[in-house]
Amino acid sequence: MRYKVTFVAGLALGYVLGTRAGRERYEQLKKSARELAQNPAVRNAAETAGQSGRQFAGKAFAAVSDKVGDAVPEALAGRVRGLRGRGSGADDEWGTSNT
Repeated sequence: MRYKVTFVAGLALGYVLGTRAGRERYEQLKKSARELAQNPAVRNAAETAGQSGRQFAGKAFAAVSDKVGDAVPEALAGRVRGLRGRGSGADDEWGTSNT
């Protein structure tokens, strides 16, 4: 319960500060976030992290499926396979790839 109250208090504080800052500050933050997302170093780090995560997920799935055999439901197996092939390189609205 304490964490919920803390979260709601933080949300309320963010809302109040955000409304006081106004639209101009919002646009400034949005522009900064977009520039950061389009930074080549950030993009490379995100892509590397995404690839590492997919490799780890594949290894973890293989290890678990070896131990439990056919007990892994096909729906779960299909979802994991779908996640592994997700790095299609398509850009999102920020101009970054969804890796």
